[in-house]
Amino acid sequence: MPGARESLLDAAGAALARRPWPAVRMVDVAASAGVSRQTLYNEFGSKEGLGRALVRREADGFLAGVERVLAGAGDLPEQLTATAEWTTSAARRSALLRALLTGCWEPRLPAPALAAVPSLSSVPAQRRADGPLPSPGELVVLVRDRAAAALSGGAPAEAADLSRACELVVRLALSCVTAPPAEGGVADLVRTVLPRRPTP
Repeated sequence: MPGARESLLDAAGAALARRPWPAVRMVDVAASAGVSRQTLYNEFGSKEGLGRALVRREADGFLAGVERVLAGAGDLPEQLTATAEWTTSAARRSALLRALLTGCWEPRLPAPALAAVPSLSSVPAQRRADGPLPSPGELVVLVRDRAAAALSGGAPAEAADLSRACELVVRLALSCVTAPPAEGGVADLVRTVLPRRPTP
């Protein structure tokens, strides 16, 4: 029931924006999504399952957003600058994403264990959510590798340099998530560490 699942995740996210996770009630999430409480439990199994699914969706949305930004026009420094800016702005908008990127889980958020949990669900999306969730270090590697793959057009000899540059930008963006710079500061920082390549 994909439509109901997304509606329930949206309703849970909206409830989390209004109150801490311990105060979010399953019956209210179901009512807000316009489905029965049984449908909610069929999809997620428990409140913990719902919390894991929210975190999984946030991680997947972040990685999809990185790929969208990397698909944009521009040279390597421009694309990496855009990725860093998007990462910091997305983390500013989402407490769940900030927690995923930094590992600092506020008491008001669901804080599922990153290790996989036993799943009895027959719902494929929930079985995936019950699997391992990415740690901040794993997200760095995922973004670094996706950025390097998206931006590699050069010779294989440059692959290691590109991978290091991508990781540096990701880690710089994460430092800006935890200690935000002044307006425009993310782009200025990235431009400082990634000098433009001379054009042929």
